[in-house]
Amino acid sequence: MKILITADIHYTLKQYDWLMQIGPGFDLVILAGDLLDAFSTVDPRVQIAVVEKYLARLAAKTRLMVCSGNHDLDARDEHGERVAQWIAKGVRASGIPADGDAVSVDGILFSICPWWDGPLTKDRIGAQLARDAKAEKKRWIWVYHAPPIGSRISHEMREFGDAELARWIDEYQPDLVFCGHVHNAPFRPDGSWIDTRGRTFVFNAGRQIGEVPTHVMLDVEESSALWFSLMGPQTAALDKPLTFPVPNLTAAPAWLTAMDQAGGQNPA
Repeated sequence: MKILITADIHYTLKQYDWLMQIGPGFDLVILAGDLLDAFSTVDPRVQIAVVEKYLARLAAKTRLMVCSGNHDLDARDEHGERVAQWIAKGVRASGIPADGDAVSVDGILFSICPWWDGPLTKDRIGAQLARDAKAEKKRWIWVYHAPPIGSRISHEMREFGDAELARWIDEYQPDLVFCGHVHNAPFRPDGSWIDTRGRTFVFNAGRQIGEVPTHVMLDVEESSALWFSLMGPQTAALDKPLTFPVPNLTAAPAWLTAMDQAGGQNPA
């Protein structure tokens, strides 16, 4: 399975256009939160309408999964906690797996978690992960917008990591966790786009301006992950200990070359 992961697009329409061009070449596309821009001058209702159309078009061409981020919150639930209602109702209603869902693909269980704004939503995530822990699976992957606290992928000028996520990772040790939220962590000398917590690999592609978002490409069978950004591509093997700084990609791996030859497009 070949997966394309990105986050923090923040209503950058040229980056959504890039996803429409590149995404169909992958078995799965994951958007790990902050699809909207809470600081944009564009009305949030307009942003939602436009992004929903992009998501529906992309989901018609490949498998797609989406979780909410803090910029995506558009309503309050019955308890007064802020939620991404448009994702919980509109996106999920269109058949796209999203907040709260558990989806099994080729024996891999994906747990998709919402952004939590209060204790009740946090408790629902805890119950969701406890439920999913009991499910039969070959591998377990989480989609969760904020990165875990105390990681190379969670620090900018200060720590932005999620202590609850760190606790859940310590308890369940999933195989992979795809995050976002902390835009500049991968670009810092002491930061990275990939890290480990116990035996769990955690990812945060970061954010950049321009037509192409920062993104991670992952081949599950090959245990190979690639990161693409304006800094240049880097590569990490998921079946070996990580080294820092993460090595630069000097030659395309065979699985990426095979994608090109099969008609896929190399985002590098």
